[in-house]
Formats: sequence, C-alpha cells, structure tokens
Amino acid sequence: MITQDSIEALKARLDIVDVVGSYLELKKSGANFKAPCPFHGEKTASFTVSPQKQIYHCFGCGVGGDSVKFVMEYEKLNYPEALEKLASTYNFSLGYSDNKQNKPRSHLMDRVNDWYKNLLTSNNIAQEYLSQRGIYESSIEKFGVGYAPDSNATINFIKSQLFNISEAIEMGVVGYDGGRYFARFIERITFPIHSANGTIVGFGGRTITGHQAKYVNSPETPFFNKSRLLYAYHHAKQEIYKQREIIITEGYLDVIMLHQAGFTNAVATLGTALTPEHLPLLRKGEAKVIMAYDGDKAGRAAALKAAKLLSVSGFSGGVVIFGGGLDPADMVAKGAVLELAEIFRKPQPFIEFVLDELLASYNLNDPKAKESSMHEGIAYIKTLSAILQDKYKNYFAQRLGINPSYIKLTNQTNIKQNAPLVQKSLHKDMWELSLIKTVLEYPHFIDQILDVLDPSLLQFHASEFSLALQGHRDAPQLMAIMVDDNINALQDEEALKQELIAFLSKHYEREYKKVQLQIHMPYEEKAFYIRKFRGKIAKLKRGELVAFGD
Repeated sequence: MITQDSIEALKARLDIVDVVGSYLELKKSGANFKAPCPFHGEKTASFTVSPQKQIYHCFGCGVGGDSVKFVMEYEKLNYPEALEKLASTYNFSLGYSDNKQNKPRSHLMDRVNDWYKNLLTSNNIAQEYLSQRGIYESSIEKFGVGYAPDSNATINFIKSQLFNISEAIEMGVVGYDGGRYFARFIERITFPIHSANGTIVGFGGRTITGHQAKYVNSPETPFFNKSRLLYAYHHAKQEIYKQREIIITEGYLDVIMLHQAGFTNAVATLGTALTPEHLPLLRKGEAKVIMAYDGDKAGRAAALKAAKLLSVSGFSGGVVIFGGGLDPADMVAKGAVLELAEIFRKPQPFIEFVLDELLASYNLNDPKAKESSMHEGIAYIKTLSAILQDKYKNYFAQRLGINPSYIKLTNQTNIKQNAPLVQKSLHKDMWELSLIKTVLEYPHFIDQILDVLDPSLLQFHASEFSLALQGHRDAPQLMAIMVDDNINALQDEEALKQELIAFLSKHYEREYKKVQLQIHMPYEEKAFYIRKFRGKIAKLKRGELVAFGD
C-alpha cells in the first residue's frame, strides 16, 4: 500500500495545469484555463482548470477534482494506478507500507549527467568544439553540457554506482542487442533533456569523432516522448509566459546560443518536426510562436509542416528562415544579435509562408501546373476560419497572378432563407467529419468501416475520407479535422456500429426509391435491385451490418 506521506508529497509536487495540459489543449481565460470537457460532448469550453486552487471543474457535466482524480477519470485507472502513473511521469519515488514494494526514486539520470559533465572538463576536443562555436562556460554550466565516452566506460560507470543495467535500459541510457549491452551515447557531447518540471528524462548527443549520425536522441521510454517535449522548455517557460512569445529552433546549440544572447524564450524540437502532441505545451500562456529554421531543404520542409499545423490550429506568429547556410547559433557567434532581434520582430506570418512555399514548388509558367497550385492552395485556405479565408483569398490570387473570382471557397448562402437546408447539410457534414476523425484517431476501426461502406457513399467529404484511409495525416484538410474540438471521434465499437447502421439505412432507402422510379430499367434488373435493397434494409433494421459488395 502507498503511504499517505508519499501521496501528499507527490500531490505537493504536481501542478494541475501541467498535468491536465499534457492531455488537453488548455486556453488561458482570465486567472484560469479552459478546454472542451473530455468527459462529455460539448461545443463550448465549460471545462475549467484553476491553477490557484489546483482543481478542475466542468460546469456542463459537473465532474471535478484534483490532478490525481483527472488522471483516474481520463486514463480509466484506479487510485493507486493513477498515483503510480503520475509518479512515473514526474520521476517521483513513492513510499509503500510493505517494504518489499518500496521503489526509491531513481537518481540514475542525474548521476550519469553529473559524470558526463565531469568528463567534459578533461576532454580537450569537446571543449575546443564548444569554444569554436562560441559557447561560454556559463552556458555549459546552465545547460548541463557534458561528454559521453566509449560504451564500456559508460556501462562500467553504471555498474560501479550500483545501478541495475535493466534500469539503465528502461531510462534509455543503455541498449541491448544480439546478446550484448551497449551505451546509447558514445564519444558525443551530451545535452540533458528535461521535462517541463525540470526532471532529466533523456539526452541528446552530438558526435565529435565522425560517427555517421551527427545527432542522436534517447529512444522513446515511459519518461521520454520526443513528440511532446521541447528542449530547454524548463529554462524558457517563465520568459515565455512573461513575453507571451516562444522561439522554436531546430537544434540544441541554437537554443544555447540564443539564451546566451538574451533570447531566453528559445526552445527546440528534438530531432522531429513539430507535432500535434506539442500543441498543449504551446497553448500555455497563449504565446506567439516564431519558427526559426534553417534555409536548407530539410529546414524549409519542417517549417512548412509546422506552419500548416499552427495556422490550422489558430496560433499567431510566423516563420523565420535563415539563408546563406547560417543558423541562429552562427548569427549569435558572429555578433549579429541586433539583426537577430529585428528578424524575430518581423517573422513571415504562417499563412503567407505556407502559400508562398506552395507556389514555389510549382512551375507557374506552365498553365496546368498553375491550375494544380491553385487547387492545392484553395484546399489549404479552406482549412482556415471564414475571416482568414476572406483575407488570404486575395493574397493568394495576387501571388498567383489570377483574378480573385477564380478562388472558389465556401458557398455563401442566405442563412435565414435556407436555414432548414443549411442545418440539414451541416448535420450530414458533421457525421462524415466524425467518421473521418474516427479513422484518424482509431485506425483499428478501418477494416470494420470498409466492410460496409465505400468512400464514394460520402456526399460531402469523400476526398478527405480517402486521404484519411491512405494515411495522409499531413494534408491540411485532415489537420483541420484533427484539431477541431467540435468534431467527435467514435471511440466505442458499438457506437460506431449504430452510427453506420443509421447512415446505411438512409443510403439504401434512397437507392431503393431511385430504382422504383426508374422507367427504362429492364424488369428483371429492376426486380433484382428491389430485392437486394429490401434485404439490406431489413437486416439493418434488425441491427445487422451488411457487407457493401453483397
């Protein structure tokens, strides 16, 4: 049994905004944060998180509690399981009344990092590299930069400190393959990676002896998820909240040099592009986001992907692309701090950047290519709000060199005169969007869906459905669906079945009526289809799904 003292100590360490924010995208609202309630369907955000009181409460369905209660409800865990989940996430040692169950908090990552830091002081090659890059001793100390030696030395050190090798494997410091143990970081400058609360959860390493991979990161572990973490966020978060601005770069050295130059709101992704899982962290403080990426092909591609994601998700900010083979670290090293500050003050807005990059990928002197670029741009613009669509329609037309009338977006109708029709279409539209989101979030349902439903049956979003089936999650249309809280995925297999039955019943009833109205169809063919559709409708009424091709 977990002791009450350790429970209270764990609770004292937790911050409810961090805990809930790791699951939901929270938006600042006065002194509190808000989000759509995860425990009941709603369109307006009635789920409130109070950092002052360290509780959450939904004014819609009435649920509420502290950090532990939230994890219990969200993860469907019992009380001890939720405590252990949080303790594991925050690297906290729980105490047990049964001594056999006591698990002291692991100090392995801290001890290894201290050892790496000590080794750096005696490695002239590593020190010379850092000095050439312009990194100060104070920055090396602040960011805990170290040096990892050969594999055997690391394994011997871990054993000498009486740590279990299996624990080192679990933490991602050591690997095991082909019957042998090996260190994950060999002859590399090391950069400890922290969780938002400052706990070391992994490492990044930069080779200085010519290994094939210039940079490596810790593998995915229960503590380290590179798609949720940002390097140096624990150092930068206070300045991010203060300035309401965050600078996201591509590398560890970029971050260190920017902090060294006074840009202490800088962070970096961990060898991966920005992902939807980063968004809850970026929502905190409602910060303006500046993507500061290299001008090479890989950097521009990463910046484009991030700009699409952030613009569709409603973030403000823009993109800064560094040309001439330079990066932020290089500019700081050569003393161009004022120039950097000016660049960061005037980033290119996300939407403009996306549209310009899109057009740059086509030969606009070729009429067919120009037409293709127009269609791709329209598909992206449609993912934006109505106001932004109106604004960027003209921008895109001007950049493409065409009349804005060619940019066909949302069909503007008189809502009052056609209200019933609009509501009816919207209902169908939302059903199809819900099905698409189900495919995106729960791909194990795909086979069940395709057994009974063909993409061509969708009347409004057949193309998006096909994209989802093909796994094109980066498509702007699908990004818009994924981040729209008003669209609910069908999580339960039975709920999915009932929705499919309702949809297919209407479909086959329509097809049945069409056949009945046919006057030129041969009698035998007409009789065949009438029997076929009657049979399908009867099975659906009995609660049975019917295969599409039967």
